Amino acid sequence: MNYLRILTGTGTQLPIYEPVITCLENPRAFPDLLEPVYRQAMKLDDETLDQFRFALLRLQLYADIHRNEDMEKAMHIRYVSQVLEKVIFGTLVMEPQVSDSS
Repeated sequence: MNYLRILTGTGTQLPIYEPVITCLENPRAFPDLLEPVYRQAMKLDDETLDQFRFALLRLQLYADIHRNEDMEKAMHIRYVSQVLEKVIFGTLVMEPQVSDSS
């Protein structure tokens, strides 16, 4: 799977993508890399931070579109991208749908 292509989309590659790709490829590394990714993100200017947020959104969309191909991998991609978005930006642009069971 080409995570760099998903993160980059039609834009330019950012150095912060490298540790994110490590998190995506190795779920056990994610807890250790969360803070370094956050600290690297806090050094980005507003425009680059916006570009990074869209990269995380692209990951979430990719996971949703391909979830039936590999459910476990899709859940992992979505989890990593949502946790990073929530920690760095405080909110999720695409909040998960909560169904009302009443």
